[in-house]
Amino acid sequence: MTIHNREIADLLHRMADLLDIDGADAFRIRAYRQAAQTVGGLSESLADRVQAGADLTELPHVGERMAEKIKRIVETGRLDQLDRLEEDLPAELSELMQISGLGPKRVKALHQDLGVDNAADLKRALEAHRVQDVSGFGKKTEQTLSERLADREQHEKRTPLMEAEEIAAPLARYLEDIDGVRALTIAGSYRRRKETVGDLDILVTAEDDSPVMDAFVDYEEVGEVVSHGDTRATVMLRSGMQVDLRLLPQAAYGAALHYFTGSKAHNIAVRRMGVERGLKINEYGVFRDDERISGGSEQDVYDAVGLPFIEPELREDRGEIDAAEAGRLPRLIALSDINGDLHSHTDATDGNESLEAMAEAAAARGYAYLAITDHSRHVTVANGLDPERLAEQLDEVDRLNDRLDGRIRLLKGIELDILEDGSLDLPDEILSRLDLRVCSVHYKFDLSREKQTERILKAMDNRHFNILAHPSGRLINERPPYDLDLERVIEGAVERGCHLELNAQPWRLDLNDADSRMAKQMGAKIAISTDAHSGANFDYMRFGIFQARRGWLEPDDVLNTRSLDELQALLKR
Repeated sequence: MTIHNREIADLLHRMADLLDIDGADAFRIRAYRQAAQTVGGLSESLADRVQAGADLTELPHVGERMAEKIKRIVETGRLDQLDRLEEDLPAELSELMQISGLGPKRVKALHQDLGVDNAADLKRALEAHRVQDVSGFGKKTEQTLSERLADREQHEKRTPLMEAEEIAAPLARYLEDIDGVRALTIAGSYRRRKETVGDLDILVTAEDDSPVMDAFVDYEEVGEVVSHGDTRATVMLRSGMQVDLRLLPQAAYGAALHYFTGSKAHNIAVRRMGVERGLKINEYGVFRDDERISGGSEQDVYDAVGLPFIEPELREDRGEIDAAEAGRLPRLIALSDINGDLHSHTDATDGNESLEAMAEAAAARGYAYLAITDHSRHVTVANGLDPERLAEQLDEVDRLNDRLDGRIRLLKGIELDILEDGSLDLPDEILSRLDLRVCSVHYKFDLSREKQTERILKAMDNRHFNILAHPSGRLINERPPYDLDLERVIEGAVERGCHLELNAQPWRLDLNDADSRMAKQMGAKIAISTDAHSGANFDYMRFGIFQARRGWLEPDDVLNTRSLDELQALLKR
């Protein structure tokens, strides 16, 4: 049974978490965390790599001993060291570490003092107001944890898009190889590229004698067969995700694809237009009276109501129908429009690879430029750079640019902390030597809406401020956005000549789609950046592109579609 990268990374993360809670050696904990980060950032299947006999030690932060552990996980689905650790510590303690505000010491205190082993135990302790009595907590912390746990519960059932892809892509390949299968599409929110996915809806057309329905329920990752018919089957995968497969006649495939892609609101609007023309549009086709007149393609559906094709990412009933009628649909940005990346980290702080390795990985993607933006000194947990270490890195960048001989241009940058009072983390003297500054809020998320907004606006007053990174601070399914008047922030950015980031990390995707569109409408420019911590992380760019397309962004709305000269002009304050 194939094991996915996400599952391998989860085991390594859990091992690191439980070791942390247990007070183990810091270097041992870090080894597991770095290996988990490497595995989680890979675009290729690690299981395939193991089966091909590849040398895993070529991966960043994977030594011989860690490589053997990973091979064992791929072969057995288990990590022996973790099994032994879980004999003394409940496995679900690791899940508590994912709740913002709970580090290893606090989790250990809750476990020892209150017998909290999992999220359900924590919820009961919070409801009984017992947490506030544990040393290091108090009433305010108890209230904050209650809010964060409630928010986490609200979003638990949806799967981040990257994880959904890891599940869906091999299943799609498996089904496409079944005899007689003609066409296959994964519809629903997955096709609309929403940041999280509920269930998977797969539509297929096939020859009459194709065994695709039987093959579907026999897929190796199926944990439970819910139903199995001739044209529809439903299964629960061992990942917990529900998948529906529908076998369709070619004459209805396009109409069904439109219907099951959604959104519901978009479909209702299109059906209403059909009714106005004396047509009935549903998942079976386009009908006049009882006669199906078209529906083999999605274009048939839009032709029937006099509309051009509308890209799936736009189908949310947020004005796309009116724009289509008026001939004003955006020319959505594509991955091929991206000319470089403006947010990346090296092993000088919390990245996994050297400056040169990151440069070579970006050059291999055909990028014209890459901004090196390691953390500034306030982020001590990431070994952030002080002025002296940053100055040394700038000299290193100069030397490397000379060796790169024009294949790619490294830009001198920093991910600069916005301090609580709105000042920036490093002095102007060193900041003036940089090509750009990506500015971030990394702490004090609990400030009031007014204070958080003023904090960022004050930071933007500094002429060295270029890009506001991950503007809301949210982590999908883990941490809600901090309270912020984003409209005022965008307005302030436009007035000052600053820009905003759409952080493409799949657990951030921050700005979200609606806020990206608001920024566009207000005249702000956006950097779609990966926040890469390894060369493999540059693959995250496509998730940023998906989000940008959902936000109606066109190439001109995005900073890093520009040539180097055009970019540098836009970065000048």
